[in-house]
Amino acid sequence: MNPEPPSSYQGPKANQIKSLFSDVAQGYDKANQVLSLGIHHLWRKKLVNWSEAKPGDKILDCATGTGDVAIAFQKYLKNKGQIIGSDFCEAMLEKAPQKAAESQCHIDFEVADVTQLPYPDNHFDIVTISFGIRNVEFPARALKEMTRVLKPQGRLLILEFGQVGGPLVAPLYNWYSQKVLPTIGGWVTGKKEAYEYLQKSSAAFPAGIEFVNLMKETPDLENIRFKPLNFGIAYLYKGVKKPKEIF
Repeated sequence: MNPEPPSSYQGPKANQIKSLFSDVAQGYDKANQVLSLGIHHLWRKKLVNWSEAKPGDKILDCATGTGDVAIAFQKYLKNKGQIIGSDFCEAMLEKAPQKAAESQCHIDFEVADVTQLPYPDNHFDIVTISFGIRNVEFPARALKEMTRVLKPQGRLLILEFGQVGGPLVAPLYNWYSQKVLPTIGGWVTGKKEAYEYLQKSSAAFPAGIEFVNLMKETPDLENIRFKPLNFGIAYLYKGVKKPKEIF
């Protein structure tokens, strides 16, 4: 596999991320609920709505973790979608099948690396990744892989943390994310250092137009757009795979 171009953002080493998420997997859902005050559920709904999913669509949710986005899609489609939730950290997937069953959602969960997806070209109508792209060692490679498995005119949707702006909101949020978030995350999971990393990675990751520029490095993506959520705490991104050229 070719190395990434020097201009591309490079994230943390894959083995470090796998170890980190394996450590926090058991308390991950509870920590998310407490730390986001439940607002992450609203963000997922916005992602699903913006996807324009319809019954019968084939959907791949990468870095699915415990399966929340995949479940949200299947609920939205009333079990009329073909959904795969994939993650390269097997420990994160352990709770996902039971959660899906309790929600009466049929979803296939599989171990897969977003930078080397084991799916054929032009296969899915929608591919998503939520709060995972910043933890990928080579995000540009992941974007290309997710686009590869999309059908022409299929949609790629990304939900990721950003940086809050504004003289009033930014200082308050920065204090919360730097001081409160790691402490509470440590209480819930016993792994404070993991939440210190998650805060730092969110602060460093390119957001808004900077991430759009990274998405534009993928030649087959077009019509790339983004939406800030809650003052830029998170961002939604959407790109469409170019249609096949007809000669």
